[in-house]
This record gives sequence, structure tokens and C-alpha cells, in this order.
Amino acid sequence: MEAITGWWDDFFWGSLVVVELFFVALFLTILFGLIGAGSKLSGNKTAKAIANGYTIIFRGTPEILVLLLFYFGSAITMTAIAQIFDPTIKFVDIPPFWAGSLAIALIIGSYATETFRGAFLGVDPGQIEASRALGVSNLQTFIYVRIPAMWRLALPPFGNHMLSLIKDTALVAIIGLEETLFVAEQAIGTTGKPFTMYILVGAIYLGFSTIITLSVMRLEKYANKHLEVTR
Repeated sequence: MEAITGWWDDFFWGSLVVVELFFVALFLTILFGLIGAGSKLSGNKTAKAIANGYTIIFRGTPEILVLLLFYFGSAITMTAIAQIFDPTIKFVDIPPFWAGSLAIALIIGSYATETFRGAFLGVDPGQIEASRALGVSNLQTFIYVRIPAMWRLALPPFGNHMLSLIKDTALVAIIGLEETLFVAEQAIGTTGKPFTMYILVGAIYLGFSTIITLSVMRLEKYANKHLEVTR
């Protein structure tokens, strides 16, 4: 424990960065997943082809490679665009937080796309037909009927995606984001205690994963409470 003394504040702020990164990436994951699922289920061949390409590429590429390509690739792209307007600009860098959030969201979003697609297909067609018979518009049917019914089916596998997402936040340390693993690397250089620091990081992530697991369990119970009433 003596090795950790003096690093508690750093690990606390690093943990807050992990939480912020998680929620930003979670929002983007849901967004990408819904767009991808909607595109795959649409009658538009172009949208379907793009969505298929998206899931194939991001599910078939190592996550750390996606992160590195996105971080450095976006910097090169932004620099090229900026130099069109101002040739004196040498380099434009994208903040590691946003590069990491987008990269992780694109990765987990590719898995969420398939989860949401399967959940949409599992919605009882009778509910949709009933809403149309009542004169409800397609948009209202999608928002008030299909999405709520889809979420109940998608929640268990999406809980696994959330666990993958929180663990993937550790990857962002390699591009310089000062989260818990980055802090651990700095502490190891000072204290020479790698085992202690990595155990602490593992405990922090285990705590986050436990909170997510318990939260998903409660959400599942809430989503299925109407089924218990009808038994």
C-alpha cells in the first residue's frame, strides 16, 4: 500500500476520465448501432451495403489497430484539410479523448448493430399492425412501439457490449489519454511496483464492470416486469 501513497488523487481523476469516456462512447455506440440496424433493415441497397461493410470491417479488425488508425488517420486528414485554407499550418491533432470515444464507439457499435437488428426482427408483428390499424404514423410506431419492444430483447446482449466498452477504455492510454492505466504507467516509472499498480487498475475496472452488470440486471427486471404480472 505504501507504493500507492501519493497516487490516490491521480487514480481518482483517471477513473473519472474513464467514466466520462464510457458515457460519451456509450451514447455514440447506441447511435451507431441504431443507424446501422436501421440501414440493414431498410429497403435501400446502398444503405444496406454501407452498413454491411461497416460491421464487417470493424468486427474483423483488431480494436487497438482501429484506435491507432483512427487517431493518426484523423490527424492526417484534419491537417490536410486545414492546410487547404492555411498552408502555414504544420499539424492538427485531434484530442485523445474524442479520438478514443469515436474509435471505441465505432467498434462496439458494429456489434450493437447486429444486436439491434436481431431485436427489431424479434418484435411481435402484431404490435406493429395494431398501431397501424389505430392510424399511428410510421415514425410514431417506430418511436413508441418498435424501440421499446426492441430494447427489452436487446438489453441482455447489449449489457455484454457495455462491459466490452468499459474494458476497451483502457486502450486509450496508448494515445496519451490520462486515464487509470496511463496513471499506472506513470506510477510504475516512479515506484517500480508494476504488480501493485496493475492490481489496482484491475480492481477499478472490476468495480466498474460490477456496477454495469448489476445495473443491467435491474433494467432487465424492470423491462420484463409486465411478463411477471401476466403469469
